[in-house]
Amino acid sequence: MGSALQTAERFAVNQKITLMVNRYEIRELLPDGSTGELLAFAQQKRLAFKEEVTFYTDEARTQPVFSFKARQRLDLGATYDVLDAAGQPIGWFRKDFGKSLLRSTWHLGFANSPVELFGQERNKNVAIARRLWEFLPVLSDLPSPFVFHFDFTDPQGSVLFSSQRKRSLRDRYEVDVPGARIDGRLAAAMAVALDALQSR
Repeated sequence: MGSALQTAERFAVNQKITLMVNRYEIRELLPDGSTGELLAFAQQKRLAFKEEVTFYTDEARTQPVFSFKARQRLDLGATYDVLDAAGQPIGWFRKDFGKSLLRSTWHLGFANSPVELFGQERNKNVAIARRLWEFLPVLSDLPSPFVFHFDFTDPQGSVLFSSQRKRSLRDRYEVDVPGARIDGRLAAAMAVALDALQSR
């Protein structure tokens, strides 16, 4: 199951919110837009002092396949390491808080490689409108009407993966990794982080 995600070119991330945890299903995305087999399952504890999310092969969480973990506690500029089941590094990501004041921006890197991807909200106007919504005291408690899409590009400007939020009763994202040029586990970890850590 983990190997299927590694080479996946398209998959969906579905979120289910419960009282104490956020749950994420990573599922195969079929050509008609429906979802297929479960590729990974993750659970995020709320209000954790040191952010860590583990991905498993199934909802029973019997076999871990990869994870991401913050290097520091409650640090807005923390770097998160993405690790395989054996604890070996796959890659890392970090939010750029200076650039994210108006338009959310992330950096994504690979283990043992100097190449770094630059990820940013696709639409600057939507990014600004979403910020204004979050600052208004009454509206900030309501679900945001704005959907956001992220593109991650290499230094030459090629999009290596993108995450698009879809309108639904619960958060759903469609992730594209053209040509499977990056490890799908790294893309899945980043896609979940875009939801779980976006407000931090």
